[in-house]
Amino acid sequence: MLRIGICDDNMEARITLRAALERALDRRRTEGMFFEFSSGEGLIRWLENHTGEMDLVFLDIKMGDLNGMDTARRLRASNEDIQLVFVTGYDEYVFEGYTVGALGYLLKPPKQEHLDDVLDRAAAALLRERDSVFLCRSRDALYRIPKKRIQYFYSERRRVVCVTEARTYVFYGKLDETAQNLGEGFVRIHQRYLVRAGAVDRVEGSLVFVGDEILPISRTCRQTALTALARAVLEE
Repeated sequence: MLRIGICDDNMEARITLRAALERALDRRRTEGMFFEFSSGEGLIRWLENHTGEMDLVFLDIKMGDLNGMDTARRLRASNEDIQLVFVTGYDEYVFEGYTVGALGYLLKPPKQEHLDDVLDRAAAALLRERDSVFLCRSRDALYRIPKKRIQYFYSERRRVVCVTEARTYVFYGKLDETAQNLGEGFVRIHQRYLVRAGAVDRVEGSLVFVGDEILPISRTCRQTALTALARAVLEE
């Protein structure tokens, strides 16, 4: 599934672009989830509360108080992973668009072959990052969380909580299965806790310090955990 945001202050333009994207996704037999915004401010507010819930954003440039280029800069300041595409009737910003790492720059109305190219490159980028993200689903939401942003996981009954600097994610599962899906770089320190080795600031006695959090090391996990954490530090 590709989660796509469309930000344009013109409703007709949003409807037209969404229809064209839906046709392109249908040809690929790919599901799409769409989010529409009439302003850059609205998009930024939404993403502040929904980190990791959008893959690709199509941005108009000429919008209200906060134009598309300024919106893109603010998005990049807080999220370096989201993919950005400018869709506009003006071509004078084309080179400036690449300063914010834009995936593409399309002139209105975008041609179908140009949309196809952007979606192909977006899909390729997501495929390349597959090993660097953790995927989890909570109800109807699919989260694609960069592993480098994860601090730790903990289990709570039948749920697992993923803690990052920006927010927490809750999903149903088991910590053992989570550890298997994550691969290297994560260390089990307790029956209920799994930490990213690179997020650990220090270990004192039976305590692990991760940012502002203090987590316990269990007696049964202590030796294995300390060895794994030391190995991770040496391999950085």
